[in-house]
Amino acid sequence: MRKKTVFSCNQCGCQSPKWLGKCPDCGAWNSMVEEDRGGTKNQVSRSIGNRSTPVPIDEVPSGSEVRVSCKIGELDRVLGGGLVPGSLVLIGGDPGIGKSTLLLQAMYHLSGNGDVLYVSGEESASQTRLRGERLGLSGKRLLVLAENSLEEIIRHIEQTKPLAVVVDSIQTVWTNNIDSAPGSVSQVRESAGRLMVLAKGSGIPVFIVGHVTKDGSIAGPRVLEHMVDTVLYFEGDRGHPYRILRAVKNRFGSTNEIGVFEMGSAGLGEVANPSELFLSERPVDAAGSVVTASLEGSRPLLVEIQALVTASTFGNPRRTTIGIDSNRLALLVAVLEKKAGLHLGGQDIFLNVAGGARLTEPAADLAIMLAVASSHLDRPLAQQTIVFGEVGLAGEVRAITQPELRIAEAAKLGFKDCILPAGNVRRLNKCNLKVKGIGNVQEALQFL
Repeated sequence: MRKKTVFSCNQCGCQSPKWLGKCPDCGAWNSMVEEDRGGTKNQVSRSIGNRSTPVPIDEVPSGSEVRVSCKIGELDRVLGGGLVPGSLVLIGGDPGIGKSTLLLQAMYHLSGNGDVLYVSGEESASQTRLRGERLGLSGKRLLVLAENSLEEIIRHIEQTKPLAVVVDSIQTVWTNNIDSAPGSVSQVRESAGRLMVLAKGSGIPVFIVGHVTKDGSIAGPRVLEHMVDTVLYFEGDRGHPYRILRAVKNRFGSTNEIGVFEMGSAGLGEVANPSELFLSERPVDAAGSVVTASLEGSRPLLVEIQALVTASTFGNPRRTTIGIDSNRLALLVAVLEKKAGLHLGGQDIFLNVAGGARLTEPAADLAIMLAVASSHLDRPLAQQTIVFGEVGLAGEVRAITQPELRIAEAAKLGFKDCILPAGNVRRLNKCNLKVKGIGNVQEALQFL
């Protein structure tokens, strides 16, 4: 039978009968990949559960599962309390960030309860053993399989019946049902679908390692992230030893939790108190340095925001940020100019979150503004003061969520004063710090 050639976008998965330079759906350039569609039957169409008839939702069994601990507290936190049987977990990150190291350590701890299987499609079995010896990991129940064929991987899983499986990585796995090369849209979609059927049908949790593109997103079709139960991203800078594991999708827990690790010679070590870590090298009475409290899931995280404001030597002033959205900085600088009277139009502004952390919630707005104003005026903020609050376009300071958790974390690290929105002060029940409620930006600049 004559094969039909189609072109699929490796970003969103849409198809076209001819090659296009730009995807009509997601707008990505040069993302169309040629695929050969034969007459083979797609095996993903099998049901992931037993055949049954529709029943009222109140009569469906609750299905509460007992989670399995990976013996790595930070990983268990991000997963929502442990590994759920039958779950499919996708983990991505830059090359060399520590994805394989973390999963090999997790499999080693799980092997204390039974056999686990680590499938390596990028390294030979001897290379995986060398990495395990470097990390001090060994054991008879930690099984290593160097294989790329999906059919062979599934056969070994059905034979060994392990407690958990790692497939490193999904872009190297190929199936006989698809004629295209490994890593193509159809191969990744089919392989992930077959592994999903296996996980749901057998109750074996499966970890999938995914490559990332140059912009940091998971390589392959977007449907890959929709199929899995949990999507984890490993973040970090190679210049820093610290790594942050962040959940961006989790059907069994919160999507805001993070886990902090430190890369060392013996692998990834847990960081029990990341706030103390990020503030360990903070300068004393330095202008442009402000500490804020960011809430990551259920964990309050204290980080230092550093700002440097200097006169611009070029026509257009620079706005450079690390760890904070540059558009957010531009918005807050405009509020400072309009509502506080600071002249920043001819100034270069550089903003950095010390330690390699990344802030996304608006509770850091007030700290960013005070850091910029402190550097511009060359007036440091009191050393033992913590700042948080959301800033509106009218210059008002809005209340934020869960100020008690942030204040309690600051009190543990020896902070004495807290600058926060006045709306939060009225609702505080008990506080261990001296709180100062403010309603607008002008009031906040008085503390410099």
